[in-house]
Amino acid sequence: MSDQPQRKPDWLKIKIPSGKEYVRVKEIISRHKLHTICSSGKCPNMAECWGLGTATFMILGDVCTRSCKFCATKTGKPEAVDAEEPGNLANSIKLMNLKHCVITSVDRDDLTDGGAKHWTAAISEVKKVNPGITIEALIPDFMGKSDLIKLVIDAKPEVISHNLETVRRLTSSVRSAAQYDRSLDVIRQVAGSGITAKSGIMVGLGETEEEVFEVMDDLLKVGCSVMTIGQYLQPTKNHLPVIGYIHPDIFKKWEENGIEKGFKFVESKPLVRSSYHAEKHVAGNC
Repeated sequence: MSDQPQRKPDWLKIKIPSGKEYVRVKEIISRHKLHTICSSGKCPNMAECWGLGTATFMILGDVCTRSCKFCATKTGKPEAVDAEEPGNLANSIKLMNLKHCVITSVDRDDLTDGGAKHWTAAISEVKKVNPGITIEALIPDFMGKSDLIKLVIDAKPEVISHNLETVRRLTSSVRSAAQYDRSLDVIRQVAGSGITAKSGIMVGLGETEEEVFEVMDDLLKVGCSVMTIGQYLQPTKNHLPVIGYIHPDIFKKWEENGIEKGFKFVESKPLVRSSYHAEKHVAGNC
């Protein structure tokens, strides 16, 4: 693939957010001073998901201590942890009448526990206020500290996701601090607990098809049962450029390849992001 900027193809056209349900979700999020990766990460599916009354909530603030070269989330020195956030999150989810929600967070390497205890509080409060709800926790690597990962596991979300983001060869140029093998260890620990383990990558950064298949094999070896594959889109001119736009037919082929290899679910389309159709993945270990 060429390393020159390429024109975005027609299949990557994004719907402009609109509609009554979109406005309602936006108002609830704003009123309760919540953050979402939908807006912070400039997710292309925000219009669809918010229009259906769903969102991926981001806890521990909206400033990340890492500066990954693909991510649009703000980086720098975060503010103090908001002790009221778990309650605000739980009440907002109740107002939205959600049956399933996704919670993620920025990396908080400035905290001694990486924010793990706050994660536990958030999951527990959401479950207490919303009986019967299912939760996907899209977690950072917590610097690979198994005791911190266990705190999230013990809070018993139905799905725990941790993204590899890219293939092994490109990891050091795409992710600022995370390591490919360390991320695999996180997923291995999650899968070993019996909770559905999930991961995802972006493509269009210069990876080969063989490397995509290698990621599939590596994830399956550590017990991952759900995988997402989506097109990388450059958030700003200061982020990594797109090396290639992958055709939808290739995404479909990779979905079929993943299922043949042994995944329970594979979401593979240009606009797929890690939390897209997340409600389906609760049954990932069935």
